[in-house]
Amino acid sequence: MSEVLQPADLVKVPVANVELGMYVAAIESNGKVAVTNAGKLSKAAIATLQARGIKFVWVDMGRSDIAAPAAEASAVEEIPAATPKTKRAINRQQAQDDAKSLLNEAKGLIRKVLSETFEGKAIEVKPFEALADNMIESVMGHSDALKCVSALRSKDAYLLEHSVNVAVLLVTFGRYLNFDRPMLKQLAIGGILHDIGKIKVDDAILNKPGKLTPEEFEEMKLHQVYAMPIMSEATGISQISKDVCLMHHEKLDGKGYPRGLKGDQLPKHGRMSCIVDIYDALTATRCYKEAMSPAAAFKILLSLTPFHLDESLVYEFIRCVGVYPVGSLVELSDGRVGIVWDTEGRDVTHPIVKCFYNNKHKHHTEVTLVDLKLSALHIERGVSPSSMDVDPSPFY
Repeated sequence: MSEVLQPADLVKVPVANVELGMYVAAIESNGKVAVTNAGKLSKAAIATLQARGIKFVWVDMGRSDIAAPAAEASAVEEIPAATPKTKRAINRQQAQDDAKSLLNEAKGLIRKVLSETFEGKAIEVKPFEALADNMIESVMGHSDALKCVSALRSKDAYLLEHSVNVAVLLVTFGRYLNFDRPMLKQLAIGGILHDIGKIKVDDAILNKPGKLTPEEFEEMKLHQVYAMPIMSEATGISQISKDVCLMHHEKLDGKGYPRGLKGDQLPKHGRMSCIVDIYDALTATRCYKEAMSPAAAFKILLSLTPFHLDESLVYEFIRCVGVYPVGSLVELSDGRVGIVWDTEGRDVTHPIVKCFYNNKHKHHTEVTLVDLKLSALHIERGVSPSSMDVDPSPFY
């Protein structure tokens, strides 16, 4: 069986029959499908395909400028959708584009509310409700695409990206725990706003490229104090959303802040926010540190139980996210490195991996989707982005 997964929701078209304006997402060579630079065909691109001896391409007709030719109907092979029938079948590239738009919208809204909060304006919940609904739809409809896009991090945009990712992780975790949709919505809004108090913290401390002094750390902790009046004055925001904002630095032993809550004073959603906030911070690149691999972050989360974090919820979170989360980097047994691309309906050790680099020989490889269910290969280890000699971001 081939180790290469054929892209879902595409049609296979002979190169001899391609037309200008068709949107090519992958090429087929020697019976294997490889992801290529997606885009609409030009005369030059068609000539290149012919010169390379490529026989077939996979075309996303939904993104093409033309309809599938009726005369070629028998030659076009439909590929079953990779998503369950209960979900809307959607091309992965389109899902990635939708996820990018959603996350950009979220960052734009957070940027706007930070500015307005700095000016003393009260937060209104309505703009966040539609965003939260779209986020829930994305998690329920094509979570792998959203997770992959969320994994793209920039140390210069940490505050915005961290807020969005905490919201996405809370919705993902809440869905795993079978929370109802209204609860997921409140978690999403709380996650988006959870660091709102940092707008009042000195930028020199917030963006310091090094360890904070004890005095600076005390100043940083004030962002929770600043958040309290902001949340109390917010219009239409639920208590659960406020809890997510105000409890994510509390600890089960009462040594957290801002209120030193202890034990049962921390509800389940508050405990979840503590876990998610730490995990996302650990796996992000910051101005003063490189990103950790998820596996390394999980070890730290477990080390913080049971005094800081809820042990049973940490284990639930690890099961929810997975040992090799979508968007994380792994090295396969043949030395290739890739992005965990799809985990739907799979055990943790057999995801689909989008390979792009050979770590043994230190060079890029043909971009290929490897289905570990169908391959003799296995995951050798998780890889931290900081350990890579190349930038993986173009391959997301």
